[in-house]
Amino acid sequence: MAEQREARFLIHDEPQHLLVRAGGEPSPLYEPADPRDYEDLGAFTRSTPLDDDGLVLPADLADALRSWSLSRPSDGFPSRRHMRKHVERGLELGQALARHLGPAWVVRYWDERQGSAKFVCWGCGRLDWALEEHGEPPHPLDIVVEGEFKWFPLRAEGFGDFAPDGPVGSLHLSEELVADLYAWAKSIDTTVNLDLRDREDGKYDDEWERLFHEGTELARRVAHELGPARKVTYKGLANGGTAAMTSVTWQGDRKL
Repeated sequence: MAEQREARFLIHDEPQHLLVRAGGEPSPLYEPADPRDYEDLGAFTRSTPLDDDGLVLPADLADALRSWSLSRPSDGFPSRRHMRKHVERGLELGQALARHLGPAWVVRYWDERQGSAKFVCWGCGRLDWALEEHGEPPHPLDIVVEGEFKWFPLRAEGFGDFAPDGPVGSLHLSEELVADLYAWAKSIDTTVNLDLRDREDGKYDDEWERLFHEGTELARRVAHELGPARKVTYKGLANGGTAAMTSVTWQGDRKL
């Protein structure tokens, strides 16, 4: 086992490869016996336990993967309908797994109905025949949360600013957090307009301070929901003066 773990990390700075394939075993996850032999599906012979330290799977996802794999009939499916439901459930789990693991892993899903495996995008869950089809990276890895007049609250280098529920980021944030991010951005627009209207120094300082601290909590929540696959940096308020500028970064729940 120690030799297998050591072999996994022979290729430095490269994503690890994982195949999701139900075989009636406790784990449907497989890695190539030789990490360098990832192009050949036949090389994915090493079973990866669901409690593997390199995966850190949430208990509910691990249980669902285990149940799905064990539910595959050893003597074949009784009907096409049963196979279709099994394949669709497996795809859902493969997409959830890819989303959890992020860009550090390349996840492929074996579609038993089609007898083929496709790459699962960790950002949007799209299936591709080749890694290159989706671009690299397909979605932003380093997210910035910043409040600025008439801008979306999220942005990333090379992607510009984008909506928290838009396809560019493919963040899969909760509806509550998305709504709070939109409300925060709207409050910033409102406060800027009031400042421009009244032109009275310090009149809205308390509101700017409130929005600044609210943004800190929103950025922390974004980092929490995205997990360790991406980094989230809070840059403060672009329109709130130098006192509202900052740079705080989280990776999952860990403050860097």
